Amino acid sequence: MATHKSAEKRHRQSLKRRARNRHYKGEVREAVKALRNAIAAKADESQISSLFQTAAATLQKVASKGILAKGNASRRVGRLAKAVSNKTTT
Repeated sequence: MATHKSAEKRHRQSLKRRARNRHYKGEVREAVKALRNAIAAKADESQISSLFQTAAATLQKVASKGILAKGNASRRVGRLAKAVSNKTTT
């Protein structure tokens, strides 16, 4: 365990950040999973569209907080959009 005061503080900060990051990444995982499950289950277009909006907003929110890189979030949104358009047109 850390013995310097500053090291103890940094450890506390890193634990807080880790908890916050895990929470937001979990939100992203849940949103993306819900969308992918809806696509696989051939849900109606309105439900898929709603889930896509939620997933995209969650990804962008997490990217704006610096938890995911902006390019990473953008790439994920693009891939989800492609999956949605492929499933809704067929």
